[in-house]
Amino acid sequence: MKIDRILNNNAIISIKNDQEIIIIGRGIAFKKSIGDLVEEQHVEKVFTLNNEDINNKLKTLIQDIPIEYMEVSEKVIAYAKMKLGKHLNESIHVHLADHIYFAIQRFESGLLIRNGLLWEIKQFYKEEYEIGLEALNMICDQFGVILPEDEAGFLALHLVNAELNEEMPTIQSMTKVMQEILTLVRYHFKITFDENSLIYYRFMTHLKFFAQRLVRGNHYQRHHKDKLFEVIQEQYPEAHKCSEKIKKFIENSYTYELTDEEQMYLTIHIERVIRQHEKKPI
Repeated sequence: MKIDRILNNNAIISIKNDQEIIIIGRGIAFKKSIGDLVEEQHVEKVFTLNNEDINNKLKTLIQDIPIEYMEVSEKVIAYAKMKLGKHLNESIHVHLADHIYFAIQRFESGLLIRNGLLWEIKQFYKEEYEIGLEALNMICDQFGVILPEDEAGFLALHLVNAELNEEMPTIQSMTKVMQEILTLVRYHFKITFDENSLIYYRFMTHLKFFAQRLVRGNHYQRHHKDKLFEVIQEQYPEAHKCSEKIKKFIENSYTYELTDEEQMYLTIHIERVIRQHEKKPI
């Protein structure tokens, strides 16, 4: 690969198939000039980003922070992709490294920021939170810094953001909606959820995408009320009553009107969770 531009001693820009690529590696550009070839053994990571804005932000970030932060960030991303088995938006390469860098700077300055959503993150985004905890271990191995548990929550939110392709304020708003709905269900039935069950996980997944639609202001396409919705109301009267509470709360708090389809699926998920709590066949 030929050097088209040098960002610093550890990062260069090259052109491949008429597309700009960013290459990082320790000392990859040391004593090099534009037009020189780089040795393959010095290449640690190649970025081929389709989003021009993210590409430019990544170039700026690489110039602003030491390579060690990019290295540990990429280890976390690789681990997250393996554990989650999901596509992550390419913005994660910028946001995660940037967060890790400033988290360590804050910690070393004695400035600790509490994560007000930590409890909800543990509850709603278990996999991402576990990855966040492992990321803290990687950071400790790399820098000898033991960051607080709150940072595992922040890192988890960055992963959720990359999964759903949303901005951080949207993820935080979604988490708040999910918590509010879960609280309504908990108090309506006076139960404690089995947070390790598959049914609870499915319920959380449903709430995650419902909250995403609500925050975005998107709706299912409205259809006429059909027989299935009526059957669900008759078969699961208490779950339907709970979904009615949720519907009214959402309308009053967010001026978002649930469609019949949304309420029907919400009722079904609530019924499944309740039946599991009562140990009845589902």
